[in-house]
Amino acid sequence: MWFKNILFYRFSKPFEMSSDALETLLSESPFSPCGPNDIYQLGWTSPLQKHSDQLVHTSQDYWMLCLQKQERILPGSVVNEQVQEKVNQIEEEQHRKVTRKEKTDLKEEITLQLLPKSFTRTSRHFAYLSPSKGYMVINTASAKVADEFTSYLRKTIGSLPIRLPVVKQAPSSVMTHWVTKDSNLPDNITIGYECELTSTGDEKGSIKYKGLELDQEQIEQQIKSGMEVTKLAVEWQENVTFMLGSDLTIKRIKFGDVLQDQLDDANAEDAAAAFDASFAIMTLEFDRLIPDVLNAFGGEDTTAIIEVGS
Repeated sequence: MWFKNILFYRFSKPFEMSSDALETLLSESPFSPCGPNDIYQLGWTSPLQKHSDQLVHTSQDYWMLCLQKQERILPGSVVNEQVQEKVNQIEEEQHRKVTRKEKTDLKEEITLQLLPKSFTRTSRHFAYLSPSKGYMVINTASAKVADEFTSYLRKTIGSLPIRLPVVKQAPSSVMTHWVTKDSNLPDNITIGYECELTSTGDEKGSIKYKGLELDQEQIEQQIKSGMEVTKLAVEWQENVTFMLGSDLTIKRIKFGDVLQDQLDDANAEDAAAAFDASFAIMTLEFDRLIPDVLNAFGGEDTTAIIEVGS
């Protein structure tokens, strides 16, 4: 499987748990569907779904995990409508105003009544750990999803010493320079035809350029007015394209024909083998991409990272 968006974290100290030990801990928090009164449920499931029972799918030094979430779909407007009907009924029958506390209690009561009748929605979020390389990659562009994943993993295994990577140069400043006439791009990076500039002043605003070759003159005028590039379309090594954010998020990843040809050449016999092949190809590619992204911004600041043997 190919990840479409990634947020990556650096282990601040070595992750010394074995994959077998991790498997055991995850098995203590398996996914189970929502009960009648559950708003949502979280739990671990096999990345390969019906093709395997393993909760930690290993490929060389990479460990894939899958967090499954099921949540009840109960729109607030539906609850509020029911509450208002009940309030109107009480006020009409008892000739008095319903208090704020009564409305709150009614809302909780009606929510509990409606939950068992509501539909559920299920989603799965994937990530992989690379203990030997010292990082973790989550397949999401959402900080909220990433926080939920890392928080639940930390709760499951007791400790998760990770932090977002820190670079030596401000990404927004570097990317702003890349789109100017005098820019010197890294050898493996080509600028695409999409970017977003955000105001650095008190009045926040943004401008998006998309679909046409970037107008350097117009962009430089915006930069002089106090704007910086916060998102930029990038092609890396003529093989992978993505949107690079100033927060080091990598979104809308598209893998080129070379990687697709590698997957085709693997001649996977079934779904499990195809999953293995794509996972192996993707992780090796990210092993090269992530350091290049960090180096593009002056390299990673590792002063707060405890290395193996330290």
